[in-house]
Amino acid sequence: MPASITVSRLGWSTADGRPVLSNLDLSFGGERTGLVGRNGVGKSTLLKLIAGELLPNAGTIAMAGTLGVLRQAVQTDPRETVADLFGATAALELLCRAESGDADAEDLARADWTLDQRMAAALGRLGLDAGPGTRLATLSGGQRTRMALAALVFKEPDFILLDEPTNNLDREGRRAVVDLLASWRSGAIVVSHDRELLETMDAIVELTGLGATRYGGNFSHYRDRKALELAAAQHDLADAEKRLTEVAERAQERTERKARRDRAGQAKRRKGDIPRIQLNTLRNRSENSGGDQARLGERQRIEAADDVASARRRVEILQPLSMVLPSTGLPAGKTIVQLDQVSAGYASSRPVIRDLSLAITGPERLAVTGPNGSGKTTLLALITGRLAPWAGTVRLAVEHAVLDQQVSLLDPRVSIRDNFRRLNPAADENACRASLARFMFRADAALQIVSSLSGGQLLRAGLACVLGITPPALLILDEPTNNLDLESIAAVEGGLRAYDGALLVVSHDEAFLQAIGISRRLELG
Repeated sequence: MPASITVSRLGWSTADGRPVLSNLDLSFGGERTGLVGRNGVGKSTLLKLIAGELLPNAGTIAMAGTLGVLRQAVQTDPRETVADLFGATAALELLCRAESGDADAEDLARADWTLDQRMAAALGRLGLDAGPGTRLATLSGGQRTRMALAALVFKEPDFILLDEPTNNLDREGRRAVVDLLASWRSGAIVVSHDRELLETMDAIVELTGLGATRYGGNFSHYRDRKALELAAAQHDLADAEKRLTEVAERAQERTERKARRDRAGQAKRRKGDIPRIQLNTLRNRSENSGGDQARLGERQRIEAADDVASARRRVEILQPLSMVLPSTGLPAGKTIVQLDQVSAGYASSRPVIRDLSLAITGPERLAVTGPNGSGKTTLLALITGRLAPWAGTVRLAVEHAVLDQQVSLLDPRVSIRDNFRRLNPAADENACRASLARFMFRADAALQIVSSLSGGQLLRAGLACVLGITPPALLILDEPTNNLDLESIAAVEGGLRAYDGALLVVSHDEAFLQAIGISRRLELG
């Protein structure tokens, strides 16, 4: 029987009764499926339900085949080894006894003589060369994630479930995961916002509050289909607006015709040409007809206005964020950052950065890349003055703002609006609301408390507060797309494309770097 996962009328709610998934129908076969959707819509919840970590409140999940789940948090017990993670410790010990001549006939019959080679092959697929005895505590977080994935594929399940497998991985780690999925020939369900990874998928399933929609093909096919849906929605909006205009014009014509008839009737009454009883009959008929026409016109107007509102909401959902921001006025030839022969670190015998010289001039867009531990965050700390250099000089010549993954420039205890007014004290309330609306924080959305925001909303709020009135000449971003959904990434990209200052960005997300127009790169390590 072919491997399959079938979800029927699935429902799940939080402990306080908030529905997350409702009446969901989906099926997965032996193909690679990317699961996308905004944060909080239930992607990770669906994976946990399929894995049996949560129980559904309604519906069923039927599975044919074996299942493997990537555990994001790999244990770092000082004694735990790669062999423990692979579940191969006892089998390797048996091989050792066999090779040393201490195994009996039963042991020799049970020995897995290909185990070493298969483990090495699984590790090699993820770009790892650690041996079975390597302790997990000696590996970086990114290496442990890749090690967990290697242990998963080593068991050759019919399906693998991966939840954001490239989060917090450096470029090498991301490339290894992408290559693995590109060559994977069994079933896979992958929750990810990594567009490079999603390009390896056979299908994309978009999860929304209304259910799930399946798109055949990889992320590019999904994006093209969404563009067609946007074009159709814009066409529907234009039609709805045209109908609303026509309804208004017809209503105006009816009003004008009635006014002409009323004037003609009044003229006849003044002449006395029509008997009084006939005048009363004509007046009543006119009033009844006029009332019917008015009610019909109002009903048509309401229906047309509802159609316009519905079409506009659909366009707003599909339309990528695009905006016009105030100019920074940064001249093209101005040197804004200058590092000369800089060395720095945290332990005197182990410099993280050595003899680095760097200049950023005008509205350049510089990406800082390199493997984990190569000094990217240290460089940002040097430029912003949070870390003093051991040697050399650092000069920052313009106003700047830093948006880290926690967007720590915002006070989590107060609203987006209050943060904006604190960071832009010269802005009045109207300017504040207009600036926040450009970043999709309209009306009451601007009054949300910062601590209640999702990751995508938080970064968007940070951009709104920093770029809204007088943007700084330099904007520094540290891994801005980590933990963001695709919709939030698109919104952030739209804001950064409209910014005309200099950008200094630390990111492993190649699609993001291309989308914001990076013009130069600094590779560390």
